[in-house]
Amino acid sequence: MKTTGRITRSYKKHFIKKKQPVVKESPVLYRPIETSFQDLLNNIIQGDNLEILKLIPDNTVNLIITSPPYFKQRDYGGGIGNEKTVEEYIDNLLKVFSECVRILKDDGSIVFNLGDKYLEGSLQLIPYRFAVASLKSFPVKLVNSITWVKSNPTPRQYQRRLVSSAEPFFHFIKNDNYCYNFADYMSNNGLKSKRTAGNNIGKKYFELIETSALTLEQKKMALCELQEIIEAVKSRKIESFRMKIKGIHSEPFGGQDGGRKYQLMRKGFTIIKIKGEPIKRDVIECAVETIKGCKHPAIYPLSIIKELIKLLSLPGNIVLDPFMGSGTTAAAAKELDRRYIGIESNEEYCKYAQERIKNIGIGKPLELFR
Repeated sequence: MKTTGRITRSYKKHFIKKKQPVVKESPVLYRPIETSFQDLLNNIIQGDNLEILKLIPDNTVNLIITSPPYFKQRDYGGGIGNEKTVEEYIDNLLKVFSECVRILKDDGSIVFNLGDKYLEGSLQLIPYRFAVASLKSFPVKLVNSITWVKSNPTPRQYQRRLVSSAEPFFHFIKNDNYCYNFADYMSNNGLKSKRTAGNNIGKKYFELIETSALTLEQKKMALCELQEIIEAVKSRKIESFRMKIKGIHSEPFGGQDGGRKYQLMRKGFTIIKIKGEPIKRDVIECAVETIKGCKHPAIYPLSIIKELIKLLSLPGNIVLDPFMGSGTTAAAAKELDRRYIGIESNEEYCKYAQERIKNIGIGKPLELFR
């Protein structure tokens, strides 16, 4: 087989033949490679993801993040996304997911981002049907369904339904000892407290105490403890607090037996201290990305992928995307000093992805296995 330029038209023959000349043109989009896992590292490979995934040994990859083509959204050239039925689409996704589970390390994670589809006026719940099927079919657990809220959804002139503006990122694991860098997640994205020690902290609670049905003695105690906790917030000893007042607020933890319920019964109030950073939620609001010169129709945000890579992997780890698209996962991985493997069937997207990541600075030399 002849190689022409930077694109090899058929990847299969390269894996069958043991000795092939390497295309040395730079930048390299796709080079003929042997059946070596090392050859896949830090490369964008054009071809069928199922066939290429079979070249990767069991328990090898640390993190898999991907967003498969949406069902019947666009013509993807006959691949996944162009099936006749939702059931066929999910079945094909599960075949890829099966390989992902096989190659994933025991402490690794799989993150799938999926979009939904309306058919004959009815939402199909495709992401959730996929998630349920994955849990039933494979030895995995679902840690979170992280909701991506799009701050710039595609404008639609619907009059009988609302505009869809959110998608899930499903976080799957193989066992409970998965890599999880909680402190690194969203650490520089505005989650740190922006509160200033103003005069309005706890103001609403003063008013509620005064108008409550507490006894005079209980009110005095509540006002005293409220003032103490406000001083703790102002001096940064704690981040924040919540106050529950009998007869006004619902009982803590749904009224279940516990220390706070007894405090509420005995004192008429209870104060819940919030220490450390604000709560890190399973919701991220971020705009859909558009990149000049890229024709890919659905680019998920680089910022979200970087946060997930920081949360679920370590420098030097291997991050794989079996539906690489415009190269966002590889770009984020390289920027964060992780190794990457990108698989994409579309020649044009492969070209763009390679151009996108070639100028990203390379970190320290990385060993093959860690």
